[in-house]
Amino acid sequence: MNLETKNQNSIHILVAEDDPDDRLLMRDGFRENNLINPLHFVKDGEELFEFLQNKGEYSDSLKYPKPGFILLDLNMPKMDGREALRTIKSIPELKKIPVIVLTTSREEEDMLQTYDLGANSFIRKPVDFSAFMETIRTLGEYWLEIVELPVARK
Repeated sequence: MNLETKNQNSIHILVAEDDPDDRLLMRDGFRENNLINPLHFVKDGEELFEFLQNKGEYSDSLKYPKPGFILLDLNMPKMDGREALRTIKSIPELKKIPVIVLTTSREEEDMLQTYDLGANSFIRKPVDFSAFMETIRTLGEYWLEIVELPVARK
């Protein structure tokens, strides 16, 4: 994967994930797959909106720009992924940001509901390490090399 030729490394990725082990695994997955894009992590839906609206500790919009896409866990404290997705897709300046639900949920209802709420993809997290690494590789290839993403606006 040669991301630099397409200048895709400037695309920031926002990961909303409350599990520290999953955050570490995701960081390792991006690194092992040579995905050099800046990764930002938030641990719940409230922190997600602080980031997206450049509030609180995320007030520096140069350090915390609008992401090219969001990887969203469904089951988070304070504001879960479903509510966060519903809110993102209801705010004009945020609704164009692609949201990829990345979850351990095996419930078909979760998949159907998140697509109804405007998710761009629904991915079940593999439990096997090598399968997870392959999922991250494929996700990076698709969302960073193939798809044309809207230009992030401040």
